[in-house]
Amino acid sequence: MPKAIRIYENGGPEVLRWEDVDVPQPGPGEVLLRHTAVGLNYADVNLRNGTFYIHTKLPLPAILGNEGVGVVEGLGSSVGNVKVGDRAAYVSPSGMSPPGSYSELRVIDADQLVKIPQDISDRQAAAAFLKGLTAWCIVRRIFPVRPGHTILIHAAAGGVASFLSQWSKHLGATVVGTVGSTEKAEAARAAGCDHTILYREVDFVREVNRLFPDGVSAVFDGVGKDTFLPSLQCLDPFGTLVNFGNASGAPPPLDIRLLGARGAQMVTRLGMGFFFKDRRIQAKAAEEVFDLMSKGVLRARIERTYPLCEAAQAHRDLEGRRTIGSVVLIP
Repeated sequence: MPKAIRIYENGGPEVLRWEDVDVPQPGPGEVLLRHTAVGLNYADVNLRNGTFYIHTKLPLPAILGNEGVGVVEGLGSSVGNVKVGDRAAYVSPSGMSPPGSYSELRVIDADQLVKIPQDISDRQAAAAFLKGLTAWCIVRRIFPVRPGHTILIHAAAGGVASFLSQWSKHLGATVVGTVGSTEKAEAARAAGCDHTILYREVDFVREVNRLFPDGVSAVFDGVGKDTFLPSLQCLDPFGTLVNFGNASGAPPPLDIRLLGARGAQMVTRLGMGFFFKDRRIQAKAAEEVFDLMSKGVLRARIERTYPLCEAAQAHRDLEGRRTIGSVVLIP
């Protein structure tokens, strides 16, 4: 019988249960997918502990996981985009469709799947797909990065942040990354950061303003509470703060008058699912991510893998900031 990680209540990693699950046959427009690799994302932690949503809650019990890679094992009727044996990746943005990738086997809508190029392994795809699509939304749509821009990226050795660093550098920006250790500083520089700031030793606001007295063009912030408001002091008068995560907790309330204190600054929060309601746009974004991976512009740094049954330990290590780059769970 197939197994999955399921939660019955919100809480710490201890609420993750490895147990048998029933998997139905695929219906019209659906496929049966056997997972081969599952990307770990901080959104999984926030769904687990109940802090992801504002106006609603994840229906429980639930199988976590918004990103997966696998092999198609069965087809329902009216499926034309994939066939049995195809390798495919998917993202199930929370609030748009249910999670469920923390499983050995699942049924999923076929139109959520994107086939993986032959030169990209399952683990690379799992390490890169959601993170690469998140980076695409930011550097291509929210704040189109151009030569001459200066970008501050928090937790620059992390999964999404490392893709943002690589992509921003590729597009001609000067990249500054905050990191928590010298080891992570090396990883951030390898991902394209021109400057790294050890935020535990140095006030990052003071250091950014020393390096760039006029401020930076944009801040890409996946940390949240600890960095959100101070980041406004790093922006140039017309700079943009893009928040895409809550690793340290939800960002605090913002007094909008702060945005006019130094000019006409802008703040936005990424909701990736809304970018990809049109699956054609997701397919275009995925094609660009995979193309840049094939060319070596974007690299998925996989420092750790865990058996899926040890997802609780993976969550502990992610929350404890003991990981670098992408983490992949193996069913």
